[in-house]
Amino acid sequence: MTLPTSMNALVQLHDGYAGTQTGPNISDLSPYLAQQDIPLPQPGQGQALIKVHLAAVNPSDIHFIKGEYGQPRVKGAPAGFEAVGEVVAGETPLVGRRVSFFAGGSGTWAEYALGDVNSLVPCRPDLAEVDAACQLVNPLTAIAMFDLVKESRAESFVLNAAGSQLGKYLIALAKDNGIAPIAVVRRAEQAAELRDLGAHSVIVSTQPGALDQAKTAFRALPPAILLDAVGDQFTADLFFAMPKHSTWVNYGKLSGEAPRLTELGQMIFMNKKIEGFWLTRWIKQVGADRVRAGFVEIQERFISGAWKTDVAGIVPLSQAMDRLPEVLAIPDGKAFIDPRR
Repeated sequence: MTLPTSMNALVQLHDGYAGTQTGPNISDLSPYLAQQDIPLPQPGQGQALIKVHLAAVNPSDIHFIKGEYGQPRVKGAPAGFEAVGEVVAGETPLVGRRVSFFAGGSGTWAEYALGDVNSLVPCRPDLAEVDAACQLVNPLTAIAMFDLVKESRAESFVLNAAGSQLGKYLIALAKDNGIAPIAVVRRAEQAAELRDLGAHSVIVSTQPGALDQAKTAFRALPPAILLDAVGDQFTADLFFAMPKHSTWVNYGKLSGEAPRLTELGQMIFMNKKIEGFWLTRWIKQVGADRVRAGFVEIQERFISGAWKTDVAGIVPLSQAMDRLPEVLAIPDGKAFIDPRR
């Protein structure tokens, strides 16, 4: 294959961290990104060059370009963490194969990206492109965090942002494993769909009496794990209403609110704890065999129809600066960037 010498990409305008926490909402990309033609990245030792077919857009991407994520921005480098594409160069037998991948050194919101050869995930031929483009961040996180739920041996667990793509994956996993999810959402119109997916209870946090409703659900089916992507005061109140030995697992910050921890004595006298979850750390901790098994399960769930990707919109790379924010504003669906258009 003859490769070009340059490519089009959404390039970061800043280095490092911003020192702010404004959340993953965004209405204008221009303070953070620019669409530019840049030199084609060259794979180094242990890297592959991948022609991007479709790139996912996750909340972590928005935190990252705004300088609010746990790793620093690199001025002049393309943004984007996750995608699917064809391996076109690098010391790997996967050259010519379609793979899902995390970006490593040059991001996925571009015509080409770099990925570490050891983390490339070969895709089954019958795996849809939209599922392949987003099978890493959310599905693997769902598999990983559901391991925590199973280890707790509780009859139920609590999850907020339950109407998100990740929330729906977790609810479906719980249904298939006979565990009752207590789902927390902000919008009442999400409740019926989540009950149909398998949620035992749906708590609408913006409605009067929501905390009392949650306490009733906790008494009926005591949970041991709270999976939190929001980090607001209602989440803290839920945690302090949970039984002893409960664990609050935070993996995101959709809210800009700083919760008050009003009952810290529960950490001492009820053996409760708060911890963070980061997928990158989990991958290193559990090892390659567990990760490979996770992707086998993920692809089978997509292909069998046990999971599906809700698509808010697919934006051509050439139009992403203008159109991506409006697609990201659509609730309950995943946004994608197509560098081939």
